[in-house]
Amino acid sequence: MAGAVLLAGCTVAGWSQVPAQNNGEADKPPAPMTKEQAKELFRSVDQILKFVSSDTGLPVQHSVKRKLISREEVNKYLKKKFDEDESTRRMQRSELVLKKFGLLDRDFHLRPFLLSLLTEQIAGFYDNKTKTVNLLDWIEPDEQKPVLAHELTHALQDQKVDLTKWSDVSLEGVSRTVQDDNRHLQVDEADTAREAIAEGQAMATFIDYTLQPSGKTLADAPAEMMSRLKGLVSDTTGSPVLARAPLLLQESLLFPYSDGLNFEHAVLVKGGRDAAFAGVLANPPSSSSEILHPDQYMAHTPVPVLRMPDIHPLLDAAWEPYDLGVIGELDVRILAELFGGRELSEGLTPAWNGGIYYAAQRKAATPAEKETTASLGLLYYSRWKNTDSASTFLRIYSAQIARKYSNVVRRQKDEVGDGEQVYSTSEGDVLLSISDSSVFVSEGFDLALARKLRDSIADVQANGPVRLAQGVSNEPALSLSRLLGSYGVVKPALFDRYTSEGHSQFKPAH
Repeated sequence: MAGAVLLAGCTVAGWSQVPAQNNGEADKPPAPMTKEQAKELFRSVDQILKFVSSDTGLPVQHSVKRKLISREEVNKYLKKKFDEDESTRRMQRSELVLKKFGLLDRDFHLRPFLLSLLTEQIAGFYDNKTKTVNLLDWIEPDEQKPVLAHELTHALQDQKVDLTKWSDVSLEGVSRTVQDDNRHLQVDEADTAREAIAEGQAMATFIDYTLQPSGKTLADAPAEMMSRLKGLVSDTTGSPVLARAPLLLQESLLFPYSDGLNFEHAVLVKGGRDAAFAGVLANPPSSSSEILHPDQYMAHTPVPVLRMPDIHPLLDAAWEPYDLGVIGELDVRILAELFGGRELSEGLTPAWNGGIYYAAQRKAATPAEKETTASLGLLYYSRWKNTDSASTFLRIYSAQIARKYSNVVRRQKDEVGDGEQVYSTSEGDVLLSISDSSVFVSEGFDLALARKLRDSIADVQANGPVRLAQGVSNEPALSLSRLLGSYGVVKPALFDRYTSEGHSQFKPAH
């Protein structure tokens, strides 16, 4: 959802906790490593950097600075960055939109939850601002070496393309004109895709480093092995906080690692090393749909993007522009699973054919009301590849109205034709309508205004697909993944299986 939580600070570099040594004194802080251990770990950086360069084909242009940090320093860094970064403040705006959609419960508090998740998971990171890989003074060197392969992949990406500029090409500010609205929409998912590329490449190198003793690489991996790897990445059992997270947070955090890895594997097998690493960095995909369907990326298949009409004359007297963006294929996958279950989501998501949303805030709302979803008006327009899929989506979305709002009353007498559903709710009128393979949703705008907005949006859509330009991502699910990834977060369970204590837990197929 609107590049609201994109961070420009440190890159999407990150790994998480390896298994801690536990001698029954769970509350006792681990002892810092010795000077000799620190020297060993520092020496290993250059060795692993050479491996990463050989594995990826990305050249080593210069050595990578390294720094040993304590757990206290990591937590202090996290909290300071979280408090000061502009993207965190943008995230707080997007929280209301996520709740209005029903992706988060109304009483869920995103900020404290994310801080808990960050402090649970982060254990080290490559900082592309300082060009430094941060190592942990409480974890033995052998436990950190496989993960260094992941982090140093980010370092070589940085040397190749300058990750600060490459990862963050977002458009700043709230859009206030139709021209800016469509500029945002035309470039809306690129950061999302780039996050998945950065992490997918780092995961590929991580796996190759770990599988060295077997003589196998990711390029050799059969379908069975890739299926097991995706299962490991998607497993939340290694993170108590993530395991109880809303589906949105689980899916958005895991997407760059799981689906990014799957994308990289597909390009690696079909195009080879240079195509999968330097080639993808030079010509990155521009949408979550391409990450989910790497064959479409390799075939240069156009990605559908919808247009926004000039709705400002209809809204600006009483409403303040708040947020807009693309509802991409990943968002639909999460919405469909949350509202209808995984089986329905797997069947419906491939029929996605484009989607956009626009949120505005009522000018007359009090400061207290502006902290609630009741102050927002939301519209969402989606297109589907067939009428049956559009009808299915409308059915599962409409079933959630009573969950999201109180005092829900359907007003069939106000409905025009068979394609409309009209409701009164605790937060204003809701209009749901379907026309052929398009679905329109309005929540919070009065009925007459909602119909004008619907007709305006339908009138400006082109008949054919339009290629997404390169640029900023507002896709709701992935704005959160970029926030978490920029702090060095990654799924811990996978690393638990691949550290020196966990090699036996996964064996490649022979």
